[in-house]
Amino acid sequence: MDWMLPTDVQSEAIPMILGGGDVLMAAETGSGKTGAFCLPILQIVHEALKDQSEGKGIGKPGLKSVETSKNWKMNVFDRGDAMAIDSEGRLCQARDPSGWHGARSNKCVFGKSGRYFFEATVTDEGLCRVGWSTGNASLDLGTDKYGFGFGGTGKKSNNRQFDSYGESFGINDVIGCFLDLERGCIKFSKNGIDLGKAFDIPGPLRNDKFHAALVLKNAEMEVNFGEDLFKYPPDKSYIPLFKAPKEAVSMSRIESTGPASHKPAPNAPQAIIIEPSRELAEQTHDQIKKFKKNLNNPTIRELLIIGGVSSKEQCDRLEQGVDIVVGTPGRMEDLISTGKLALHQVRFFVLDEADGLLSQGYGDLINRLHQQIPKVTNDGNRLQMIVCSATLHSFDVKKMAERLMYFPTWIDLKGQDSVPETVHHVVCEVDPYRDTQWQTLKRHIQTDGVHYKDNHNNLSSPEMLSEAIKILKGEYTINAINEHNIDRGLIFCRTKLDCDNMEKYLMERGRGTITCVCLHSDRKPPERKANLQKFKDGKVRFLICTDVAARGIDVSGLPYVINVTLPDEKQNYIHRIGRVGRAERMGLAISMVGMKKEKVWYHSNCNTRGKGCYNTNLTDRGGCCIWYDEPKLLNDIQEHLDITIDKVEPDMKIPVFEFDGKVNYGQKRRNLGSMYQGHVAQLAPTVSELAKLEKMAQTSFIDLKYKKKFASR
Repeated sequence: MDWMLPTDVQSEAIPMILGGGDVLMAAETGSGKTGAFCLPILQIVHEALKDQSEGKGIGKPGLKSVETSKNWKMNVFDRGDAMAIDSEGRLCQARDPSGWHGARSNKCVFGKSGRYFFEATVTDEGLCRVGWSTGNASLDLGTDKYGFGFGGTGKKSNNRQFDSYGESFGINDVIGCFLDLERGCIKFSKNGIDLGKAFDIPGPLRNDKFHAALVLKNAEMEVNFGEDLFKYPPDKSYIPLFKAPKEAVSMSRIESTGPASHKPAPNAPQAIIIEPSRELAEQTHDQIKKFKKNLNNPTIRELLIIGGVSSKEQCDRLEQGVDIVVGTPGRMEDLISTGKLALHQVRFFVLDEADGLLSQGYGDLINRLHQQIPKVTNDGNRLQMIVCSATLHSFDVKKMAERLMYFPTWIDLKGQDSVPETVHHVVCEVDPYRDTQWQTLKRHIQTDGVHYKDNHNNLSSPEMLSEAIKILKGEYTINAINEHNIDRGLIFCRTKLDCDNMEKYLMERGRGTITCVCLHSDRKPPERKANLQKFKDGKVRFLICTDVAARGIDVSGLPYVINVTLPDEKQNYIHRIGRVGRAERMGLAISMVGMKKEKVWYHSNCNTRGKGCYNTNLTDRGGCCIWYDEPKLLNDIQEHLDITIDKVEPDMKIPVFEFDGKVNYGQKRRNLGSMYQGHVAQLAPTVSELAKLEKMAQTSFIDLKYKKKFASR
């Protein structure tokens, strides 16, 4: 791909991710951010797949684990494939909602005498059973004759016989597990209350070896073998497993011989990458395919999960096996909730453009998914979370990081929002009192319909002035295109309906010369993909889109951006105008600001999310409209950036200053003595000096060699 050196964000992020840490990164689109998280993930996933194919696991077959043989722990070698056990061997977690996964202790007790005890605390809601099992029992405790369990439903179980016993238990409850080898019986307690005898151990099993055991289904439990004080200590006739006499303790046979072979479920990927839009998901998926080109034996299997595509095809791919999943939140949630996509093997949880995900209302979904993913993988590695954001200074991103991430490394290559020197941005005030042409225009842009039911007789009413602003913005867009002879640019509209109306208007006014396409979520995926490609290939002049659709899309050399409406969030202003002025190319961004409040659609509580909605009442009256205050939004943006944005008249003529006459938008800036000096020019003197030194060294060597040769003659 002609990448010779890592970009700045890759230099910072890749070592951190390879080192196992959580990472928060902020960098511009086009800075190599996708590679910064995809490359290390691909490497680690490939190494894990290779280990699986070669039968490698934790420890080496035939060797006893010295560390685990010192203390009582839950056995990392003897567990279900979705059972995660922390490094201390006490916290057990299984996040598979569709299946049971068990684990046994690394040691066992045996003999004709001895009374032993351990505690298990439910640390998260879910289904669980805890108790005792022999080495011959299945990991699904209580479903064969070799295991004895007590479940959260209040039933005891052995050999698939489930009988009522005691009472149900749940989160924060502490279950005491008693084993009396002298009397050959097992009993349990709940929060210190003795529930009485649960099982008589059959004669043939009395001489067997007994492990502490549990089995979980989307649940979490913490085991205490007695190293810490028990919350509800047993009577003194029982001793903690931790203090069991050496002559009565044996190592698990599986602990001594190495890990059991567990083939991961095919629909359980190692990495989940969530993107806010289909386009960005496709873009990341395509990059992964390019990056993994030379990774073979085994091959990494990636899958794109987005809406608008046959879910059956995606489910078929999941059944065949996937290692990395890239997708949008809606379709991904559908497959997870139906059990088609499992999370119990996830090692990497990536949120790309996290501020966009949060602004779209996916915060609760992110929390739910994070809760379902084991925090320790079944091969002993801690879950890694990687968050990419347009800005790390967003309050929502900060709060999410504090809540979900584990001591993340902050990689901020953007800092506080600021406008690059390569971007010239101006504001055009839209004042319906000052410019009254809206009253006489026979042909104008079709507006969004929020004023259809309003009184149109009073030309100075707030509703009529709002409608006037919408009409004038259409005219000013045409003015900007004509004045600057714009042949390629992005046009941002606030809603999908606004995008559609602008597309129709430009095509009508341009009579075929102003070509444009739309990009928003109501367009079908093939159309969206085709429209984006048309714009990238230069087959159309304008791409009309919403904030959500344009997020993360990288189009090189883009010269112009027109903001028909200011964005809802001040951070998105930088995101929009940052589409231009990249790679030292100059760009112009023009924003239109209505000087009166504008009534707009706001479907926050709408059951149909705006589809077929005609409720033009304000939200405080049960409707789907609000008054949009663009002067306030402009003040917020200027205060955020600590600048005053230049203003232009409706004719869109740019004031004469440094930009005017010295640059062509979309082309590289001329060397005006500023920082925009190419790296070749910067390095030229040093390279020249190195060349001279190299020549001197070579000449000296030749001179010395031949002088010595002639001297010997």
